[in-house]
Amino acid sequence: MHIVLHEPEIPGNTGNIGRSCVVTGTSLHLIEPLGFEITEKQIRRSGLDYWKDLDVHTYADYGEFLAKNPGAKIWYATTKAHQIYSDVTFGPDDYIMFGKESAGIPEEILVENEETCIRIPMLEGYRSLNLSNSVAIVLYEALRQQDFLSLERDGELHRLHWKSE
Repeated sequence: MHIVLHEPEIPGNTGNIGRSCVVTGTSLHLIEPLGFEITEKQIRRSGLDYWKDLDVHTYADYGEFLAKNPGAKIWYATTKAHQIYSDVTFGPDDYIMFGKESAGIPEEILVENEETCIRIPMLEGYRSLNLSNSVAIVLYEALRQQDFLSLERDGELHRLHWKSE
């Protein structure tokens, strides 16, 4: 799977998203301009020590992203979409794009890709969810559809043992 952030503005969100990408084996694609430097303390703090393990790619703009990922199946997460994220079928190599915190994905991109725009249902009258929460919701649905392939499904306690063991 691939997560794409179009012009993210808040380093803490990108750090959290990077951490989610690392623990799920998902690549992160960042389309500039970014509202921060990748080396900022905040991005490393929220990404913890996982950031060094992140498969991250940066692009000067949306055009470069498309040029370097020809034929990519891209889902565009937006509050303006007609279809719900859980009603589509994600493939293991799909890209899921999210827009910047203040404005989302530019409408010029959305109108060209209406059939692959998806939304998270919310009560009427509210603008959006937090970006890192939105990524987690949609990413884990996509991974669930792939039966969490390659992800650990059974956990162990640190000091004690589960009763069923």
